[in-house]
Amino acid sequence: MAEYEYEYDQEYMGQEDEWEREGLLDPAWERQQRKTFTAWCNSHLRKAGTQIEEIAEDFRNGLKLMLLLEVISGERLPKPDRGKLRFHQIANVNKALDFIASKGVKLVSIGAEEIVDGNTKMTLGMIWTIILRFAIQDISVEESSSKEGLLLWCQRKTAPYKNVNVQNFHTSWKDGLAFCALIHRHRPELIPNYHELRKDDPYTNLNLALDTAEKHLDIPRMLDPEDIVNTARPDEKAIMTYVSCYYHAFSGLQKAETAANRICKVLRVNQENERLMEEYERLASDLLEWIRKTIPWLENRTRDNTLPGTQHKLEEFRDYRRKHKPPKLEDKSKLEIIFNTLQTKLRLSNRPAYMPSEGKMVADIANAWKKLEFAEKGFEEWLLAELRRLERLDHLARKFKHKSDIHEEWTEGKEVMLQDTDFKNCNLYELKALRKKHEAFESDLAAHQDRVEQIAAIAQELNDLEYWDVVTINARCQRICDQWDRLGALTQKRRNALDEAEKILERVDQYHLEFAKRAAPFNNWMDGAKEDLVDMFIVHTMDEIQGLIDAHEAFKMTLPEADKEFNAIMMCITEVQRIVQQLDLKGVTINPYTNITGEELKQKWQDVNNLVPQRDSVLQQEMVRQQNHERLRRQFAQKANSVGPWIEKQAEAIATIGMQMQGTLEDALLKLKNMEAQIMAYKPNMDELETYNQAIQESLVFENKHTQYTMETLRVGWEQLLTSIARTINEVENQILTREAKGIPEEKLQEFRASFSHFDKKRTLALEPESFRQCLLSMGYHFNPGREGDAEFAHILGVVDPNGSGYVTFQAFLDFMTRETTDSDTAEQVMQSFKILAGDKPYITQEELRRELPPDQAEYCIARMTHYTGPDGIPGALDYISFATALYGESDL
Repeated sequence: MAEYEYEYDQEYMGQEDEWEREGLLDPAWERQQRKTFTAWCNSHLRKAGTQIEEIAEDFRNGLKLMLLLEVISGERLPKPDRGKLRFHQIANVNKALDFIASKGVKLVSIGAEEIVDGNTKMTLGMIWTIILRFAIQDISVEESSSKEGLLLWCQRKTAPYKNVNVQNFHTSWKDGLAFCALIHRHRPELIPNYHELRKDDPYTNLNLALDTAEKHLDIPRMLDPEDIVNTARPDEKAIMTYVSCYYHAFSGLQKAETAANRICKVLRVNQENERLMEEYERLASDLLEWIRKTIPWLENRTRDNTLPGTQHKLEEFRDYRRKHKPPKLEDKSKLEIIFNTLQTKLRLSNRPAYMPSEGKMVADIANAWKKLEFAEKGFEEWLLAELRRLERLDHLARKFKHKSDIHEEWTEGKEVMLQDTDFKNCNLYELKALRKKHEAFESDLAAHQDRVEQIAAIAQELNDLEYWDVVTINARCQRICDQWDRLGALTQKRRNALDEAEKILERVDQYHLEFAKRAAPFNNWMDGAKEDLVDMFIVHTMDEIQGLIDAHEAFKMTLPEADKEFNAIMMCITEVQRIVQQLDLKGVTINPYTNITGEELKQKWQDVNNLVPQRDSVLQQEMVRQQNHERLRRQFAQKANSVGPWIEKQAEAIATIGMQMQGTLEDALLKLKNMEAQIMAYKPNMDELETYNQAIQESLVFENKHTQYTMETLRVGWEQLLTSIARTINEVENQILTREAKGIPEEKLQEFRASFSHFDKKRTLALEPESFRQCLLSMGYHFNPGREGDAEFAHILGVVDPNGSGYVTFQAFLDFMTRETTDSDTAEQVMQSFKILAGDKPYITQEELRRELPPDQAEYCIARMTHYTGPDGIPGALDYISFATALYGESDL
């Protein structure tokens, strides 16, 4: 048949011209071709609802020939002539031949008249030309096409089978094993017992292959085993035609497998992204809920006004800092890592940026965390202030009781004494004595005015500081003030009475008067000295205790003069006793001007001298206590002055690596991992500082002039250091992920990083919009002038900062500069893949999804695909077009 071969197969056919011409005379070959070509034509015509019985007769009018060409090409031919005359038939056949020629096929010696006349040779030649053009020409394997490509495909597919050796399209297929091997290679379940087939049983092998292909692969039975086995050289064209059907059937399976793999890849990415989104939402909800519940506790300022209760609150706060907050800090860092990783994966897979639920943005969590830390700081300051206040209240309450006890002891019986009418029954001398005694009492009363005012002032301060038992304090203070008012009124009343009787009664005892005048203030001085010597005090520094010691030393310097005054006062008593003894007087030994006795003065003077060394001891003990406090301050300061600079140095080193890294990203990541290990190994130093800080707080030490660092600032610095190292490691890992996904050279990354770092003036690892614009200009990016350029830049800013945070990270900058280098999937590609699985239908069924995809991903698609609503749908049809579009649109989360 070389005479009607098309032009690109002339070399192959030219080599076998002689054999071909001989074959045309062989009825067996003609019978084989007629049956094979008829079956091949019917395999396509049945798609149009028709078939042929006799190939030479049924194509004579040209109608089914044109229909065959339309089916196999997918194109419309000119409208056929419906007449039954010969010229109508010739016109139709010419339309078919013209269409074949338009596809690049050079027909030789084939005319419409021969086909209309039923010339079997010409008809078979024409059908073979069609088979070559539409079934074999497009086969391409490793730069070989047509027959060579089909033969190479057979050789590659049957290479693993030792009992098969395909070298041609005639004798290599006689034993039937090559057909069985092709089926077993692609669908091993169809011929599970292939290893049991024998080369010496060709009929069994051929029948098995032909039946299996017809039943399971929809390939008609185009050959007869008898024609192949009983012919020395089976017809090559028949074999090629039948084998090409195998190629097209299995290449469709390969396309379906490729499409399924693409869909699996896309779904795996989408499932992982959804898992990260769900984990982010869960962690964010838990963290925000914990912060929401914790802040009211930190803002609670309810007082129980007891020192033990407040100390218990401080211990609960320490437990919160050590046990409850650190895990939440790890969750916060994990949230940032998940968010950054998710955004990077979404960008690399050509999906829109992830927008968390309202109120769960990274910025929202950061703001909530800041509010938590602000509440922590305020709560700790309030607790320490409350401790100082309660200590002050306790001191004032004890001081109030002490002074009140002394005052009430002094006033005991004074009202009865002032109401006494003894002056009505005394003589002038006694009256004058009573008058002088009353004057001394008035002097004593005036001296006690300061003490009453002190008691009232202390009570007022306890009220101002909200002392818990202020009701009792106020009641006692009111009793003292009321009694003091009564004493004043009674004193004035008695003085008036004595003045009225003074005109009658005069007698003065100079010694008693001198004693009374000097003894009363001295007695008051001793009372005040005793009160000062046993007075309680509270100090917080060595300077304060040193001031008390200096004041006590100054008091001791006044004791010699006081001793002289004491001896002078006691001299008055001695003189009275001398006169009494000398003159043997009766009733004059009792001093009529004062109730103070010499024994009382002597006892108080002895008490004062005994209290002085006791006061020395108390002050020295307090000095030792303050020295211990100073040791605690220096101990904390020495450690803090070491830890603080270390934290600052590590933070600076992390920032330097983040933007000025030397070497590859892997080198930088290794450095950061090593730094992270060093930081975690440094944790015992922070624990040691916490121990020192606890000892300081338990000792109620509040100021430390030896260091600028507080435990609060060191905690914040430590937490920021942990967050910084975790975030920087994540950013470098994302840069590695971006570099690997986009194939960016290391030198290009260094260039991007150097330009970004140049414009990052504040060293915040992020650029403000104007700095980002200048950076783009420096990299050669051109913006149009005026509003058009502003709109272009606003669009770019929306891409690199989709959340509107007001800054551009290096990762977002890197993604933008390399955005066109990624070979990512698109919605159109995914739709085309589903279309292949669906067999070109606009919908897909659950059975097709379960057959082509793994079980978990098939169920994933079924659960999310909507029902197909088109007019050509069937019950249970699913809409894969809207599903593929949704994959690259907004996420359900």
